[in-house]
Amino acid sequence: MKKKLKKLFKNIKGIKLDIKIKNKFIYNFVFLTLIVFVIEMIFKLVSHQNIFDVSSIRILMGLICINIVISYIELFFKNETIDAINLIIVIISTIYNILQAGFNNFLGVYISFNVSSQAGAVASYVFEFIKSFYWYYYFLLFPLLIVIIYYVLRNKKVINLDISKNLFKGKNLLVSLFLLIVFVFLYDVSISVEAFQNKLQTVSNKELFNNPSNPSIAIKQFGTTMYMFLDIKNVLLGIEPETIEVTTHYNQDPSLKIDDSKWLSLIENEENGVLNSLNDYFINNKYTGENSYTGLFEGKNLIVIMMESTNDIFINEELYPNFYKLVSGGYYFKNNYSPRNSCATGNNELSGMIGLYSIYNKCTANAYKDNVYPESIFNLFNNKGYSTFSMHDYTERYYARREIHTNMGSRNYFDVDDLKLTYNTKTEEWASDKEFMEKVVEYLKKYKEGEHFMTWLTTVTPHQPYGKSEFGDKYLELFDDPKYDNYNIKLKRYMSKLKIEDEGLGVLLKGLEDQGKLDDTVIVLYGDHYPYGLANNILKEALPYIGTEKYENERVPFVIWSNDLEPRVIDSYTSYVNVVPTIANLFNLNFDSRYYTGSDVFSTDYEGIVIFADGSWKNKYAFYDAATSNITYYTYKEYTTEDLIKINEMVDNKIKYSNLAIQHDYFNYLNEALKGLSK
Repeated sequence: MKKKLKKLFKNIKGIKLDIKIKNKFIYNFVFLTLIVFVIEMIFKLVSHQNIFDVSSIRILMGLICINIVISYIELFFKNETIDAINLIIVIISTIYNILQAGFNNFLGVYISFNVSSQAGAVASYVFEFIKSFYWYYYFLLFPLLIVIIYYVLRNKKVINLDISKNLFKGKNLLVSLFLLIVFVFLYDVSISVEAFQNKLQTVSNKELFNNPSNPSIAIKQFGTTMYMFLDIKNVLLGIEPETIEVTTHYNQDPSLKIDDSKWLSLIENEENGVLNSLNDYFINNKYTGENSYTGLFEGKNLIVIMMESTNDIFINEELYPNFYKLVSGGYYFKNNYSPRNSCATGNNELSGMIGLYSIYNKCTANAYKDNVYPESIFNLFNNKGYSTFSMHDYTERYYARREIHTNMGSRNYFDVDDLKLTYNTKTEEWASDKEFMEKVVEYLKKYKEGEHFMTWLTTVTPHQPYGKSEFGDKYLELFDDPKYDNYNIKLKRYMSKLKIEDEGLGVLLKGLEDQGKLDDTVIVLYGDHYPYGLANNILKEALPYIGTEKYENERVPFVIWSNDLEPRVIDSYTSYVNVVPTIANLFNLNFDSRYYTGSDVFSTDYEGIVIFADGSWKNKYAFYDAATSNITYYTYKEYTTEDLIKINEMVDNKIKYSNLAIQHDYFNYLNEALKGLSK
């Protein structure tokens, strides 16, 4: 075998390949475009995208435009420098594509420079991240290896490359400008002309080009290279979503007896087009009145618990009896999802508190931490005379909760240091949810009979990573049973961590009972996101439905419990944006349902839809995949093209106007403006 390899190497060394190219510009342009386009197509393949569609042509044209500029600039450098530049470009493209594929697999989202501030915070997961790569992601290295081999052989004179060195750069400039104008025009046609558009796409290509706020669709339509440039442009310029030009119309049903006279007066005098677009959207948003559940919990206390990395594995009577008591004794929403986005914990907590969709490619909670939300869950209860506070058993390392919660109306915020909880590297830096709940119970003693409280608690123990740790190993003996033999060790460690969270719920329930508060307290729980440190093939060992359909891994529990409830399993499709309006109705709070893009799930008008971060959606009839525009039906009912366009427009508007409302601190503006008109 060794002799054959030596002979082959000698034969290769004996080959002399002479390449004569008169124009250095053409050489650089073809070289870069070909290599990067191959990387783009491999990325499409490893991401399970179709390479034989119009988007591949658009990607090629985009690379042509970019590389015309780069190739002309390279004319001003020596050949050795050009080689170095080209190699650096190929290396960056390779690494960027591998990272994008890996992040989408690991976290369910593509990288955006909008969340670069979180890079240091997640650096501790780098090894878990790399280990999560599928083997075929490394096919993306092949073009880079080919380039390196090419340079090595050329330096060894196996390849003799003859390129003219002294070219008339002015001539090349004219050629470059001509080609650039032609391909920019063609590229603009591909993103603007209706014939090249997918009319079912939730966000138009033109809008995505101006603001790539939906990375899943933007990368599919433009490729990773163009997305990277657009993403950088968006970060530098702070581009906002496009608004719809409106002529104010008022379509609310007169029978609802809503006095919108001040709001309409504000609209009439508002000169800011973006704010009036928001005014128009929200004043015409669906108003849900009272229903048979209105005031069901009026006068009771409320504890909302956002459970870190908690999915349906937690619904297990044998392993997690305390959570099972809440699930089986309350309202359990079996079709609830917590769609992932960038900075999922902070963003999904924010959405749960304000009933709006966060900005997909941005750490929304941190980026707009100074916003004031008069319609937040804290302020609704403050207005009702409740004492409000919030707690989390970790630090401010990831999210500026002390500012965020306070600006939303939480009268007191306590973190892991305020609560004097232990957290260190031995426990993968996470505190114990059991100890956390002990502190919560202790704090609740201050409330005497007749004093009402509302609190938001965010747990932490089940967070990744799922390597060896104190809590990850604490209850491994529970999984010595043969029925768990096929479970991955990471899955067992995750389930061991869940045991700590369940013990915490047990502490809370017993503490409320001992203090005589259990019968007067409602507990609402939902998972912030699934345990994204575990790949789908691992989660599938415990939850067979994982992988049967896209986004099924984002199914998480949502439970509303009270000691006097008649247990119900509710089929409606729900997510975190429904938390505030649903609770507001159950407690008969003074609220305007139009201020939320989520809805009261008990309303007779509830649409029963889950909207995912990329604009995909699911209801009882179908699942629509926004990235591919494919629809899967569950029943005999099928939508017409016009129906789908209408639904997609509704989905796009919910996301778009949620984002705009957050970016412009809209509800703070609205509240202050309406108060001003009352004087």
